[in-house]
Amino acid sequence: MVTETGSTNADLLARSAAGEDIDGVVLLAEHQTAGRGRHGRRWVSPAGSQLALSVGVAADMVPTSGWGWLTLAAGVAVADALTEVSGLQVGLKWPNDVLVGSDKQGKLAGILAEVAAPKALVVVGLGLNVTMTAQQAPDPAAVSLAMLGVSVLDRNLWADKVLRHLAARIAAWRAAGGADEALAADYRRYSCTLGARVRADTPGGHRVEGLAEAIDDTGRLVINTGDDTVTVSAGDVTRLRPGGSAGLD
Repeated sequence: MVTETGSTNADLLARSAAGEDIDGVVLLAEHQTAGRGRHGRRWVSPAGSQLALSVGVAADMVPTSGWGWLTLAAGVAVADALTEVSGLQVGLKWPNDVLVGSDKQGKLAGILAEVAAPKALVVVGLGLNVTMTAQQAPDPAAVSLAMLGVSVLDRNLWADKVLRHLAARIAAWRAAGGADEALAADYRRYSCTLGARVRADTPGGHRVEGLAEAIDDTGRLVINTGDDTVTVSAGDVTRLRPGGSAGLD
């Protein structure tokens, strides 16, 4: 545990680059001043309001084709912990957002997995909003456990629950060499992307719209455009309302 750092993911990646074996190492921070999201975005949270942690995961026993499922496994682990402790209605938006509420519009947590190249090792980072207020929220979609009326706000307890579920999912992922049947089924159960009409904007500037049909064996999103089937490995995905307008996510 550190009081303050720029990014727990960046710290573990730096330690790995310096030669340290970070497999199984967990780094928690009271405050991240430069928390990272996907595509280089900042992950903003007030000091002491979030569970922010990163875990080093050796992936040498899993083919690289199965590494994409590690991010999804982490999302399922967070969803499992939230369901167990809070009873919230939890949904997972591909690839890395944890949403809550009957309409699955509130973003409660985010996950970022980064490869510690050239090693076969992945750093999985997550941020769970715990005590953040509406006034502190960085955008209208962000919510916290406190904002949702959850009574359990002890970040140590949440860290224990999340890490226990994450350890179990990582062990199963390693044993299966990717997505085991239970992980794939649980991801489908939590998913609020599959079965919805979506718009995917990829890092290369390509836009795909259609029905989110499946997650393939490598963790990619399969979208049926009506004319073709497109596989998306990374991007921002927005669920579309009838008529094609975008929702909040």
